Amino acid sequence: MPRPPDRSGTGPGRRLRARLRTWAGSWRGGGPAAWLRTRWLRTRRPASLRTAFAVAFATGAAAVTVLVGFLSYDAAARLVRVDERSVFSQVVRDLRTQVQEKPFLPADYTTPDPDHDGPRDDLTRPTRTDVQILGAGGRIVEPGRPALPAGAGERRIAGERDAGRYAEREAEIGDEEYHVATVALGGGRGAVQVAQKFSETEDLLSALQQRTALLAAAVIALSGAGGWWLARRITGRLVRLTSVAENVAEHGRLDVPVPVAGRDEVARLGRAFDDMLGRLASAVQDQQRLVQDAGHELRTPLTSLRTNISLLKRFDELPPDARDELLADLAGEARELSDLVNELVDLAAGQRDDDPLSEVHLAEVAEKAAASARRRTGREITVRTLRPAVVEGRSAALHRALTNLLENAAKFDAGGTEPIEVVVTGARIEVLDRGPGIADADLTRVFDRFYRAAAARGLPGSGLGLAIVREIATAHGGHAFATRRPGGGATLGFTVGTGSRG
Repeated sequence: MPRPPDRSGTGPGRRLRARLRTWAGSWRGGGPAAWLRTRWLRTRRPASLRTAFAVAFATGAAAVTVLVGFLSYDAAARLVRVDERSVFSQVVRDLRTQVQEKPFLPADYTTPDPDHDGPRDDLTRPTRTDVQILGAGGRIVEPGRPALPAGAGERRIAGERDAGRYAEREAEIGDEEYHVATVALGGGRGAVQVAQKFSETEDLLSALQQRTALLAAAVIALSGAGGWWLARRITGRLVRLTSVAENVAEHGRLDVPVPVAGRDEVARLGRAFDDMLGRLASAVQDQQRLVQDAGHELRTPLTSLRTNISLLKRFDELPPDARDELLADLAGEARELSDLVNELVDLAAGQRDDDPLSEVHLAEVAEKAAASARRRTGREITVRTLRPAVVEGRSAALHRALTNLLENAAKFDAGGTEPIEVVVTGARIEVLDRGPGIADADLTRVFDRFYRAAAARGLPGSGLGLAIVREIATAHGGHAFATRRPGGGATLGFTVGTGSRG
């Protein structure tokens, strides 16, 4: 037996619609559909700058083109319609003037004039005007081509006693639209109808509108293509620069070539990025070299410490002199390790530019550093200033650099009798001593990290003090230098170039 149709609203169709509504609700709210929609939005690739620029360029060109096209078409259409209307109004005025000046009969407008200077010729000569003649009572004496409508209003005008009375209207004849005017001849003799077709004008304006739309579409297409080409020209270098940045971020290589061309903002960005990569590469190299050098230098005192610590197991078996020597060695090695760690920290601090810049009087820095070195070393230190400068710098860092130079001079001129001299000349600071001097082969390396000349290997120190001086001088836009002093000894110093003024 066939199953009757479900009309209760609880059949399969009802359940299907319920499922569809549930699915739509889950799309708008939560549920699997919302999860899929979120995943799609997250994985959708964002529009590139090139596409955005091309779309913006095309949109702007489209807006301008549409606005200009609309205004141009509106002005042209208004001008054409007004001109057409004014021409037809002039024909109507001329006809009224004719019939008011002379009592014409309908036959005067129907009879062709061999000389083409009759009243009808005056109406049709200036423009293409259709003429139809109405007799008494509004009957059509001579139809127009095409025939014009002659209704009750036209028959009323034809029976008017006063010449020049008229009526106008718009009429649809066939598929064409016409302006129609009926002018009374007066005395009930009839009327003359003139008509002008304005559908041709509308057809012309419609064609103009289509051409304007086609021109706008062509301009929009060309502007889109031009915008895409221009966007490629503008963003091409940005795309290459982005690929370089992504390569650096992905692989960590800092030696990749950066495309730099031109003198505009993109070129400035490329040069700045190249400089940044160079500084990062230099910082990484400095960090690696510092770690390697520090590990190498720490190995020796740590080995000595392990050796002495192993001897501590037999401390009770050692004679008193050996015990004192062992404890002195341990204290010296601990002090050497402490000094090395402190100088490593100072070296790292000298590379940072976190401290704010301020005005620094180099003469005051020299006096304070000399006073501090006198207390620590017990040596006589003199300060001489010639045109001392005031610079933009970091006072603590400059003080540390000069202190390192003074301690280095006191260490190598330990038995000297002459005072250590500090000379400040403008933004240049020199420390002069009468120690053994520096060999020519060592002059260019004394500021390297952990470098120690042959004559200094028996003296205490880590080989980082002068390296700290160079780092601080470089951070202040200057440089460190070392020369042999005439008469014996050495001259070490640095210059400051950051905003110095005398």
